[in-house]
Amino acid sequence: MKGRAVLVTGASGFIGSWLTKALLEGGAAVRALVRYRDPLRNPRLREVWTDLEVLEADLRNRGALREALRRRVDVVFHLAAYNHVGQSFVQVEECFDVNAKGTANLLDECREVGRFVHVSTSEVYGRLERVPFEEGFAPEPASPYGVSKLAGEQYCRLFQGRTGGPEVVILRPFNAYGPGQSAKAVIPELILAGLAGQPLRISSGRQTREFNHVSDLVRGILAAAVAEQVPRGPVNLASGRERTVLEVAQQVHALTGSSLPLEVRARPDRPNEIWRMCGDGRRARAELGWEPRVDFMDGLRQAVEWYRSAAAADHRTGRRR
Repeated sequence: MKGRAVLVTGASGFIGSWLTKALLEGGAAVRALVRYRDPLRNPRLREVWTDLEVLEADLRNRGALREALRRRVDVVFHLAAYNHVGQSFVQVEECFDVNAKGTANLLDECREVGRFVHVSTSEVYGRLERVPFEEGFAPEPASPYGVSKLAGEQYCRLFQGRTGGPEVVILRPFNAYGPGQSAKAVIPELILAGLAGQPLRISSGRQTREFNHVSDLVRGILAAAVAEQVPRGPVNLASGRERTVLEVAQQVHALTGSSLPLEVRARPDRPNEIWRMCGDGRRARAELGWEPRVDFMDGLRQAVEWYRSAAAADHRTGRRR
């Protein structure tokens, strides 16, 4: 990506910030699209803030997007999204406005862009009974979030194979984890509870997920930007290795040195729970030359140590998370 002009939407998010830093390290000229051009509101980007061209825009504002794309852009990485699965049931309008309409707005302004990498989600598969999920399976999203992300995908597919517009790649990353993730996600929630001397509470824990280190997912996103042949349809970024939430909680419990018992069934299972989720990664290996590298336990230890250091720093400065 050296010397290429790129735009990253959702640059201040978990995966987006890791991607932004990787692009800078690779020598790209990075424009970061955020909702508020203020480093205090974008803490994940503070250390590289002065290395970026920071643009303030909302995906629902066509004029702001047009201005952001006024100058040459070689690659757009689209990660901005309303991404809270549970809250999407009560924030349906905002969810669809950002994920479906916002994606259409952005793509419509990208007529002069070379490549458009759309980062969707494994949540579009929903409650399919057969795993691992393959790209050819008919999606059955189980939340407004999943439906809205699928709608954004479908709009992107209108552009795949067209002449005169960007080359569009659609990616479906499976669950991410790693340093800097929001405490709303299951792994950091458990880690922070263990480090704070609080009980680790989960539901039955029998649901399964696959977890991919954020650095692996970033490599997959970058591979999609430089692939010689643009894949048609969506491509999973997946390891195909599933773990129960109970197993993950037990591992976090041990790594954080918690002296309290792990509380299983302390929370109810979600009524719309997806019981098994893992993806088939063969297409990414064949067409993008990508596969995960980070061992899950190595990545989990790294995450625990990052949150331990962050908690210690917060304690020294009196900062509240």
